[in-house]
Amino acid sequence: MSERLLAPAGGSRLRAVAVSVLMPVAALGVGLIVQPERELGAVSLFLLAVVAAAVVGGIWAGVGSSLVGFLALNYFFTEPLHTFRVNDRDDVVAIVTFLIVALVVGSVVARAVDERLRATRREREARLLNLFATKALSGEPLEHVLNDLATALIDALRLSNCVIEVRAGGRPYELRRGSPRSTAGSPTTLEITSGHHAFGTLTAARSEDEELSAEDVRLLEAAARQIAVILERATLDERLRDARFDAEKSQARAALFSSVTHDLRTPLASIKASATALLQDDLELDPEQRLELLRTVVEETDRLNRLIGNILELARVRAGALVPSKEPTALDEVVDSVLHRMQPVLGGVRVRTLLRDTPDVAADPVQIDQVLSNLIENAVRFSAPGGEVVVSTAPWHSGVQIRVVDHGPGIAPVDRERVFEAFARVGAPAPDEAGSSGLGLAIAKAIVEAHGGRIWIEGVPARGAAVVVELPVADAEQVSEELRS
Repeated sequence: MSERLLAPAGGSRLRAVAVSVLMPVAALGVGLIVQPERELGAVSLFLLAVVAAAVVGGIWAGVGSSLVGFLALNYFFTEPLHTFRVNDRDDVVAIVTFLIVALVVGSVVARAVDERLRATRREREARLLNLFATKALSGEPLEHVLNDLATALIDALRLSNCVIEVRAGGRPYELRRGSPRSTAGSPTTLEITSGHHAFGTLTAARSEDEELSAEDVRLLEAAARQIAVILERATLDERLRDARFDAEKSQARAALFSSVTHDLRTPLASIKASATALLQDDLELDPEQRLELLRTVVEETDRLNRLIGNILELARVRAGALVPSKEPTALDEVVDSVLHRMQPVLGGVRVRTLLRDTPDVAADPVQIDQVLSNLIENAVRFSAPGGEVVVSTAPWHSGVQIRVVDHGPGIAPVDRERVFEAFARVGAPAPDEAGSSGLGLAIAKAIVEAHGGRIWIEGVPARGAAVVVELPVADAEQVSEELRS
């Protein structure tokens, strides 16, 4: 049984003494006024006083009220009056019976009140600990969690103030809740630890004239343990994020190394072989063969240049340096420019354009050129010799859509998001897969999103895939005004 619950309800012995005297005195006053000569009525009033004292002051107040009521009943209502002598044996039995009944009633009532208080306290503790467990799994920022927990402790324990000073995840946290103007009593400070690791301290205090009870301290200790669990989880989450970030960096480095060692080696090998053949004195080449070797050197050099450009562009994207320099741009002109420049690398694939009248978009023409170059190069790579690639532009709601459609093997719906990841290769290999680094779509997505647009992949009715780019035109006029000014 808790010491606090066995003590008077107010936690003060002086209060218990006062209640044990005042309640019988009040009953005596009522009895003398209403029924000054009826002992039975006085007994009922004194029993009522015992019950009230037990409820207000606890078990010891009930016992004291029983004794005071016994003496008052004897002195004021038992013959001879105003003495403690009793002449009639029946009166002795009556007042002794009253004392026994009063003691039993006071004890039972006080224990019932204590049980109710204990049940209420246990329910409050259960709600508090349930809140701690919920906050531990909420995924909210640690500072918000600690703030809510400090506020909950103040409400549950009626604290004047509560301070949580901890360090977790490599940074300190200091949460102070309560009224800074209130005068706090002697503070109770608990260590927040998990195993051999100390996170910090939990300090709590009530008002100046009220101290924390043993049960309050026990609840604070349970709260400190729960906070330690939350902090340990936050620390582990931080380590997991760091480990995941390191793993992603290692994966990116490995993929980049693989791209460099495989994709860069192929055009270098072709360039070296062609240059070596041209330099051999003992190898007789006719003009057509020499022209073919020189053409191979130029094509592979262009491929190598595009590959290195993509790798550098990816580095800019990941460094956050991809900021478009927008100006009003006619997309049909960009399409024509890209197709004219890429004519030598289109091979036997025919590119057809469907360019409708579209408004100018606010875009960086150089970056949009790079997007179209990557999309068309991918479409050509996945098209069979003699196939067709369709490039179209059309207005769409508040923007302009560009579609690049090929009739190659297509992309499965489950892979249409993953193909935009760097170094991703999904589906069937392209006929010209040796020159692919898996960077084109990743860079195109980064550029389009930097322009406030969207890019996605759709299927086509027959066979193949369509890459759709949507760019907004809302701020094109504003960009034009800025250029004029």
